[in-house]
Amino acid sequence: MKADKQSMLLYAVTDRMWIGERTLSEQVEEALKGGATFIQLREKTLEYDEFLKEAKQIKEVTDRYQIPFVINDYVKVAVNCGADGVHIGQDDLGIEDVRKLVGPDRIVGVSVQTVEQAIAAEKNGADYLGAGSMFSTSTKMDAEMVTFETLKEICEAVNIPVVAIGGINQSNILELSGTGVDGAAIISAIFAASDIKEASRELHVLSTKMIQK
Repeated sequence: MKADKQSMLLYAVTDRMWIGERTLSEQVEEALKGGATFIQLREKTLEYDEFLKEAKQIKEVTDRYQIPFVINDYVKVAVNCGADGVHIGQDDLGIEDVRKLVGPDRIVGVSVQTVEQAIAAEKNGADYLGAGSMFSTSTKMDAEMVTFETLKEICEAVNIPVVAIGGINQSNILELSGTGVDGAAIISAIFAASDIKEASRELHVLSTKMIQK
């Protein structure tokens, strides 16, 4: 799997806060049925064995739908579950070191907040960028905010795909129109929804409108 502009359109990021009666892999499948084009498994509390088990379950689902699947931060889990790649932040292991661990064929995504970070990430071998936070979000309370102008400058400064992230939902996604971004990374607007499939369908339509404006 590769991270191209099309796969950025509706980038779904998991959060076990809203699992409820369904497993996370079941939720992921609902998101894929609704039109999610990329899946990131994000876990901040699971121990390695549980994380790996969950990752393998989700990998089975994403394989069936032929959708890229990456792991947030945990390179060892990404490699051992056979994920398509890993997504790292500015404070995580450097891109060059991650690339040595995951190999040349896996996806490496990087979170950025500035044009300088974006240019450096592309130069060091990132396959795509996650830019944000665009709006306030309860998922990451300490997230650094990024202006729409900075997002536009980031998109203009690099040749790799850029996905916007942070507090994006049905009511504000179209505000990102005209920035040049390739899609939206969404957490709660998908996984906290009572109907994940329908929420994903709506967001897929809106994201398509957003990138066309």
